[in-house]
Amino acid sequence: MSSPASSRTPQNDHGDHGRPVVLAVDDEVMILELIAMVLAPHGYEVITFDDPVRALEAVRAEPNRAALMITDYAMHNMNGMELIEQCRAVAPELKILLISGTVNEAVYAGSPVQPDGFLAKPFPTHQLLAKVRQLIGR
Repeated sequence: MSSPASSRTPQNDHGDHGRPVVLAVDDEVMILELIAMVLAPHGYEVITFDDPVRALEAVRAEPNRAALMITDYAMHNMNGMELIEQCRAVAPELKILLISGTVNEAVYAGSPVQPDGFLAKPFPTHQLLAKVRQLIGR
C-alpha cells in the first residue's frame, strides 16, 4: 500500500506529533485497512506495507522509527517468521505482533526468534487494540 512518506530522522519510536509508529505488514489490503482504521483513532501512526520485503527495507532504513510491527505469517516473498528474524537483526527493540489465519502459536514454539505476541485471524478489533496497548501502550 504505502511506504514511509518522509525521510525524517528517527524520533524514539514516535512519528508525527509524538504518536507511536506501527508498521502493518500483510499481503491482504483489507487487513491493512482494518489495522489502520482501528489504531489511528487511538493515537497511533500506522504505516502499511503489502510486501514484506518493502517493510524490511523500511526497518533497515530507520531501525528506531517504529515502536511495533504487526505482521501476517503467510505472505508472498517472505513469511512472517522470516521477516521477524531479519527485523530483529537490525532492530532488536522493535516489538512484533504476529497475526495469522493459517497457523497458530506452535509455528514459533521452537524458534530462536519469537514475536512479542500473537493473534489468530479473524480477530475482534478490540482484541487488536488491547494487544497493541499491552505491547507499546498509549
